[in-house]
Amino acid sequence: VGNIMQETVYCDSVRLNQVLINLVSNAIKYTGDGGLIELFLDQMESPRGEDYIRTQIRVKDNGIGMTPEFQQKIFDSFAREDNTRVAKVAGAGMGTGLGMSITKYIVDAMQGTIGIRSELGKGSEFTVTLDLEKATLPVEEMILPNWKVLLVDDDLQLCEATSGTLKEIGLDAEWTLDGESAIEKAVESHERHQDYDIILIDWKLPGINGVETARRIQSSLGDENVPILLMSAYDWSEIEEEARAAGVCGFIGKPLFKSSLYYGLKQFVGMPDGGNPADAKKIDFTGVHVLLAEDNDLNWEIAEALLEDIGITCDHAENGQICVDMFRKAEPGTYQAILMDIRMPVMNGYDATAEIRKCDHPDKDLPIIAMTADAFSDDRQKCLACGMNAHISKPIDIGIVQNTLAKFLNK
Repeated sequence: VGNIMQETVYCDSVRLNQVLINLVSNAIKYTGDGGLIELFLDQMESPRGEDYIRTQIRVKDNGIGMTPEFQQKIFDSFAREDNTRVAKVAGAGMGTGLGMSITKYIVDAMQGTIGIRSELGKGSEFTVTLDLEKATLPVEEMILPNWKVLLVDDDLQLCEATSGTLKEIGLDAEWTLDGESAIEKAVESHERHQDYDIILIDWKLPGINGVETARRIQSSLGDENVPILLMSAYDWSEIEEEARAAGVCGFIGKPLFKSSLYYGLKQFVGMPDGGNPADAKKIDFTGVHVLLAEDNDLNWEIAEALLEDIGITCDHAENGQICVDMFRKAEPGTYQAILMDIRMPVMNGYDATAEIRKCDHPDKDLPIIAMTADAFSDDRQKCLACGMNAHISKPIDIGIVQNTLAKFLNK
């Protein structure tokens, strides 16, 4: 999984699955025992505009490959490569020769393209490119505390991509490629009194597997157990009992999208155990003073009570214009952040933010965080475009609020 900018899109999932099944089945059919088949997913900006996302899927094998002549006609109906070579691949049947023409037909109907690169005796790579419409679904602000995380997987590309994704949601991520080095890193960090807050371990590691790695890490740390999650593309029900006995406390399925990582790790926010990622509940907001723009009195009372629970004091602005006026009159350093509703009378949150950003107050660049029921992805983008720093959807989750504030206030 590469650079995924939009996880949810509109498309005919049945037909897209049919394309993938045809391509992967073909790769299996023409790749002998011990061969390698890889599936890649990546995204980029679409030439069709901001409402679309270009999604690229590649299926690559190191099988028997194709002649240049056959590559020219592979998408024709009933096209089949010379069966004397095909027969050399164990279990490869004749087939109808229709699979690739159907695949091409579906991709064309989706207004996409399919291409092929192949070399005889070295394998083939099919690339499907689709410009898919973005789905306008509510998107939660994915920010977690600045936990120290260790990622353990033998796939270098996965480690590099996933560590980048973890950093995007606020985590300090390191990675290693095998269980032995993971144990060494965990012990070294423990001896420096800088334990990892969470460790993510692949189930099927070379050498000692993920379960045994977890067992040895927990044994090495003594009473200072660290939350360990097992990662796998397979169902873990058959080893769940063994894994939990080894100190594994959860499971995250592959592929590792941002959302699966976020929701898999979010469960540890607010855990009551010291030394675990629950330290998020121990963030000290004493002395932090914020300005809250909110036109609904009940929403204001609820927000004020929740913020006071974590040590934050706040002033109330009943609309965007009052918020701007209060900010302009405030002494420098009065407010460390502004929590801004969007839909307010007199002046909305977008305009209020723009006014604050262009005024001559020395604190005009302080964090402004949208706190609104407008929870769609384009609402979030509009908030950021007008000068806000982040977007939190209502009803507010105080854990998300404190993690967001901690990020911008360096807590």
